[in-house]
Amino acid sequence: MTSIDVNELIKDYGDTRAVDRLTCRIAPGRVTGFLGPNGAGKSTTMRLVLGLDRPTSGTATVDGRLYSTLREPLRTVGVLLEAQAAHGSRTARDHLRFLAVSNRLPARRVNEVLQDTGLAAVAHRRIRTFSLGMRQRLGIATALIGDPPVLMLDEPTNGLDPEGIVWIRHLLRRLAREGRTVLVSSHLMNETAAFADHLVVLGKGRLIADLPTQDFIEQHSHPRVHVRTSAPGRLRAALSAQGHTVAEGDDGRWVVDGATAEQIGAAAARNGIPVLELTDERASLEQAYLALTTAEAEFSAAGPAPVPPTARQES
Repeated sequence: MTSIDVNELIKDYGDTRAVDRLTCRIAPGRVTGFLGPNGAGKSTTMRLVLGLDRPTSGTATVDGRLYSTLREPLRTVGVLLEAQAAHGSRTARDHLRFLAVSNRLPARRVNEVLQDTGLAAVAHRRIRTFSLGMRQRLGIATALIGDPPVLMLDEPTNGLDPEGIVWIRHLLRRLAREGRTVLVSSHLMNETAAFADHLVVLGKGRLIADLPTQDFIEQHSHPRVHVRTSAPGRLRAALSAQGHTVAEGDDGRWVVDGATAEQIGAAAARNGIPVLELTDERASLEQAYLALTTAEAEFSAAGPAPVPPTARQES
């Protein structure tokens, strides 16, 4: 199984340290979301893994090898960094055929990736006539053409319509189920939450989180419960007696901070209090991310206070 391994990676540009002793492993069989504010070092790290920049020190390897030493890199790593890189005068099919021939890939892969990415019907159109979303699909087709065990995709949903966004979610999950290593850099938190099993988060070039997505959300949010009852006075008295803080909401429900629905439901049952509605409040990935990274942002603007990480997320 092929992984991406980064060990004590440092990259300096003059007096600026873009990547600061970064160590992490991007494992196969899952989709890893690569997150961080602008200037956090995500793009630099990806370029270092791909040999497009040289590290000041440390290593970044794929399957234990430097990218520059891979004999057939397209068969090992599929990359989407810039969807606009394809030559506009070529057709989509010709662009992929050139890659297949120059990398000794079977010709059938051209038709396969055109089908997989929904571009078969426009394969003979020149790329300069493509919309941003179509170019994005072509970039993903380019990454897939070598049938590689490792995928590195930078903002793969950029320019896609809603149908395309659903498609990319299913594609990423399928690739992970096949045992591939999938690293996706994105600024779209809600989309990342829809496909990422694991998160690696950078801040000012340093690793600040490396854990499963659900664990990340739980660690950076505050539990809160919404409850509605036909006996609010009794419920409030029972919960207050147990040390809970209870407040009346604007919608007729009561809000209990620092508790779970399981705890509140058990307390109501013990006291014979009827419960009409009981829900845990869950933070979104975006709220948890902001709670962790606000201090790490290179650029920030003054404005209203951010929504607390416990703001209710509708399901």
